Amino acid sequence: MKTLKDLEVDGKRVFIRCDFNVPKDEFGNITDDRRIRSALQTIRYCIDRDCKIILASHYERPEPGKYEEKFSLIPVAKRLHSLLKIKRDIFMAEDVIGSDAQAKAEALGAGDVLLLENLRYEAGETANDESFAKQLADFADIYINDAFGACHRKHASIYAITKFFDAEHKAAGFLMAKEVNFFSKVLQNPVRPFVAVVGGSKVSGKLQALTNLITKVDKVIIGGGMAFTFLKAQGHEVGNSLVEDDLLEEANNIVKKAKALGVKFYLPVDVVAAAEFSENTTVKFLPVQEIPKGWMGLDIGPASSRLFREALNDAQTIMWNGPMGVYEMDRYSKGSMAMSNNIAQTHATTIVGGGDTADVVQRAGDAEEMTFISTGGGASLKLIEGDLLPGIEALK
Repeated sequence: MKTLKDLEVDGKRVFIRCDFNVPKDEFGNITDDRRIRSALQTIRYCIDRDCKIILASHYERPEPGKYEEKFSLIPVAKRLHSLLKIKRDIFMAEDVIGSDAQAKAEALGAGDVLLLENLRYEAGETANDESFAKQLADFADIYINDAFGACHRKHASIYAITKFFDAEHKAAGFLMAKEVNFFSKVLQNPVRPFVAVVGGSKVSGKLQALTNLITKVDKVIIGGGMAFTFLKAQGHEVGNSLVEDDLLEEANNIVKKAKALGVKFYLPVDVVAAAEFSENTTVKFLPVQEIPKGWMGLDIGPASSRLFREALNDAQTIMWNGPMGVYEMDRYSKGSMAMSNNIAQTHATTIVGGGDTADVVQRAGDAEEMTFISTGGGASLKLIEGDLLPGIEALK
């Protein structure tokens, strides 16, 4: 896969597919601009080479053909301008491939930056429509994909568009190359002991990743809602905790496979339990053997945090994907925060999957201590599962 540095881009029109799908609060303010900051290196490289730059991204899931202000990329353009620290304006198109976008793209001078409106305002984007992709391709001489967080999706700006650029005119941006490099290196040749920490709510979402990881790691630590499927499979009463009954056998098979391969498998030994899913209800710290009927586990307990810390002590490589509990509520966030702190304090190479896990690390104040934080939750999971990602395949 070529990277931006391998192409001759000086003075050219460059189309950069970014991932500016950033979280906002109820007032429309961006609450975490990490994805925008991650794209700066690629954008600056093109500005320094007098390129005419067209940026494109999706944001959430608007109804195609219907403009709604809350899905607009205008706040992203403002934040990007302040982060780039350039004197000139960032031009904002009022549409994606319409007359305004075309006129503004035509008028770009050397080093100018134009951001197109939300790609998903156009139905052709998610349909991977070739005629829509061709209209996007017509904006530029060079195509750069720097949207790792979206490269597991077969969408027009990620997949179909690459058909209109030959090998000398398409490549990965610096962020994309860094992400792919990190994950493939770690999965193919990790420094051992290699520990996988897997959390989140459901086993089903991580089943393939777990099955693949078992063959590569030395230890697996399971937390979050998915732990209860494993605990129930081992015969524990888990009350009203989140359980996927149809996957109990699969969960047992994963534990058996780990044992057969000599992989140490850690499950929580205690939980923070409550009678209802609420911030204000009574909570109890209980061993996993004592969860009452009708109660539910919402976080790992302090003994589990200590056990997991011990398991991490000798790690040389740690890959973490998924929180340890319902971290969005303060009362059930301590397990996730402790996990973040414990991983940050090791001397290991630490790789954090994007999405919720990156959010936990940010909240815990450990972002600076981690070796690498991915910008793509779903995409990083697909890579761990061993899947081919459309956005990467299209650049090969």
